[in-house]
Amino acid sequence: MIPTTVSRLLCRSAHWLDDVSAVVVVTAVSAIAATLLALSGCATPEPVKPPLLPTAADAGLPAAQATPEAPNEWWWIFNDPQLDNLIQQALVGQPNVQLAQARLAQAQAMTASTRAGHSPQVGLAADATWQRYSARGLLPPQIAGSTHDSGSVQLNGSYALDVFGKQAAALKASVGAERAAQADVAAAQAMISAEVAQAYVGLARLRSMAELAARTAAQRETLLALTQQRAQAGIDNQGDVASVQATLAESRAQAEALNEQTAIARHALAVLCGLAPQAVDALAPSLPPLQPAALPQRLGADLLGRRADVLAARWRVEAAAGHLDQAMADYAPDINLVGFIGLNSLGLDKLLSLPSRTYGVGPALRLPIFDGGRLKAQQRGRQAELDSAVASYRGVVLGAARQALDALASLQSLQVQLRSQVVAVGASERGVQIARERRRAGVGNELQALVAETPLLAQRRSLTELHARVLDSQVALIQALGGGWSLPDEIKTLTPLASATVASETGANRP
Repeated sequence: MIPTTVSRLLCRSAHWLDDVSAVVVVTAVSAIAATLLALSGCATPEPVKPPLLPTAADAGLPAAQATPEAPNEWWWIFNDPQLDNLIQQALVGQPNVQLAQARLAQAQAMTASTRAGHSPQVGLAADATWQRYSARGLLPPQIAGSTHDSGSVQLNGSYALDVFGKQAAALKASVGAERAAQADVAAAQAMISAEVAQAYVGLARLRSMAELAARTAAQRETLLALTQQRAQAGIDNQGDVASVQATLAESRAQAEALNEQTAIARHALAVLCGLAPQAVDALAPSLPPLQPAALPQRLGADLLGRRADVLAARWRVEAAAGHLDQAMADYAPDINLVGFIGLNSLGLDKLLSLPSRTYGVGPALRLPIFDGGRLKAQQRGRQAELDSAVASYRGVVLGAARQALDALASLQSLQVQLRSQVVAVGASERGVQIARERRRAGVGNELQALVAETPLLAQRRSLTELHARVLDSQVALIQALGGGWSLPDEIKTLTPLASATVASETGANRP
């Protein structure tokens, strides 16, 4: 019974609204237009001078140069299953990646909330009240001094007319922040994968150096025993023995220091992957399986479009520009269409009767006139936010260009050094081989063979260091090239470098 009565009331109210709503809306819009003309200029914005975004020339890279792309899972080029597993683990369990993903979810929720605010809003309000009314108030005698219950059921609706682009600017800012957060996730993943690879290479270097230190200690133990025999035979003296003992102690100390560094490096690698510090104590990487990839000949500004951190900074500029647009639109009036329909009565027994119906429709205007400088202060704050975002973007672009050029320069030099060091190791190996052949032929002795092995061990240490530096720089270059990150379709709409002003890209015609 009750739903039928309510539906009849709503239908009858709707018919009445069809007859009068057009006249009311036209009259109200005309009044609003007249009011806008009369009040225009009361609260006016300050002039805006949008800053310039950096260009490809600012980054010091040729704009037309095509830079080779790194594969998405670039670490596979090293052909090391242990490294593959560690990076995959880090991309899932590393706290910094999880933090970036949580911030992305927060930004996505904010964008969804902003979009929802641009849609028509409808709500239902229902309340019932028992109240004693004052006998000395403004109510008529039949109500004054008595107690009554009252109730209302009302359906409210509103729709904000985005005449001056305030809602569009808010959405633009939210979308910019969301896409910046999306790029931040990719930047965090690229950074973590590079850090894991570099930590893995560092651990492999320490293990190789520890093995060389152990071999050096063993060689000096043999040399000490031989020197002691020669001293007993009167060929050498105790000074020679003491000298060899000192070098042996030094070698043992170096070996122990490398063992300490290896343990600490394992703990750091485990935590970097989001694991417990002891999780990779059994990990035993080695340098030989890791092979550096081919180098690009030249780098162009197009590589900056593949860097997630550059795109994140660029989208923050877009978000800041949206906030400035929104601050400019705050000078303009808010125009909303509002309406309601429902039931209201004094006495709950009469609430569902036809005379209790109530309804209304019309536009609403809110226009700032004198605000004590609040809007100008807000505009200046948003302008400063935009200037800060552009300066940060410029810094990211220059830093990215420097990182790429530094990594390429290091790799080119290190590969030349590596080739020279390989020649030096080969020469030392031939020297050791010749000394051993002389000993077997009776021309030389065991001491000469051991002494010839000392520079060989030193050359192999240098070779290990250079090999590790080449791989480390290779990872740095891959990270500088974007870390294998591919731009999602939804964020390809922005170019990372542009010579146009923010105003020309984001809409210079602000209210």
